[in-house]
Amino acid sequence: MYWRTGPQSPYAAFFWPALAAASASEIASFMAAQLLALSGGANDDRAAQEPEGVTPGEIALQLNTVRLRDFTTGKSGVPTLLCTPFALHGAALADLATGHSLVAALRAAGTDRLFMADWRSASADMRFLGIDDYLADLNVLVDHVGGLVDLVGLCQGGWLSLLYAARFPAKARKLVLAGAPVDIAAQQSGLSGMTNATPLAVFQGFVKAGDGRVIGRNIAKFWGIDSVAASDICQSLQTPEPVGSPEFARLEAIFNNWNSWTLDLPGKYYLEVIEKLYQHNELAAGNFVALGQKIDLSHLLLPMYLLAGDADEVVAPQQLFALARLARTRPENLRCELAPSDHLGLFMGKRVLEEYWPGIVRWIREIHPPPQGPVQV
Repeated sequence: MYWRTGPQSPYAAFFWPALAAASASEIASFMAAQLLALSGGANDDRAAQEPEGVTPGEIALQLNTVRLRDFTTGKSGVPTLLCTPFALHGAALADLATGHSLVAALRAAGTDRLFMADWRSASADMRFLGIDDYLADLNVLVDHVGGLVDLVGLCQGGWLSLLYAARFPAKARKLVLAGAPVDIAAQQSGLSGMTNATPLAVFQGFVKAGDGRVIGRNIAKFWGIDSVAASDICQSLQTPEPVGSPEFARLEAIFNNWNSWTLDLPGKYYLEVIEKLYQHNELAAGNFVALGQKIDLSHLLLPMYLLAGDADEVVAPQQLFALARLARTRPENLRCELAPSDHLGLFMGKRVLEEYWPGIVRWIREIHPPPQGPVQV
């Protein structure tokens, strides 16, 4: 659930086995103490102001968990709902800066009815919310915009969008996933390798340290991702501006402001993601239960467009492309694209926004043949 593996991650394989003889409660207590030490033992106010996107819009609906942002410029056609990740950082990753905004790229390519799910930081009374609660609230957003959408899911918002399309197939017309983990076993990434090598009790320790929540700023400090090198920012933004130039300094400041503002997550939700999606790979295995219904991806027939990055350190390309064999979308309704990009570059990289997303919008606007049943394999 982090966009980069920090400097602690190379030591994880050596550090966690040293705790293997300890009980789960002992490990959780140890992790809680480590995180409290990083935070100074106090839940101080946020050091940074919540980043605002650059594209003008309105808040069409606000729930405890999410704001529905409306970037609509027209009234006809099926609306597109952009589902951003509910992870460590906020939704401004999709609307970061001029020239680095997916929202702006989608509108410029002809998306007239565009909405975005902007997930809100969890308060203390939200600590027991789980995946089902967020899936149900996503359903509220879809109903609010008319009950039928083209879903665009980014990273952790991707698997949630996939769950939604599988659980409510009549409400999703087309599905676009970018940098989204689906089948963790298909190919190891830096994130999935670390997650699978780490005892669940460690993640439980994060939750214990936050009194039932995962406190974003403490996790960022723990994994060493609270600061980002200029060269990494340049790579993700895919900017031609040289490091050290005034224009790059402006972009770097915007990026660092976005990176410094973190979301707090409900402990139940966080542990469900770790255990069910990553450690047990339930979505790909067909064992994931969403709102009382077991999700079988082989029942998915809707058109899908899958976009992965060849240098994505968070979601390995095959973790996403495995969906092409797990679902039963007909070949003529399925696209898989591998872009020259790291993880964040898929959403804010200048080259990917200019060269790949306009084609995705054209694909969304195309009339595809209706599904006629599962492909025979």
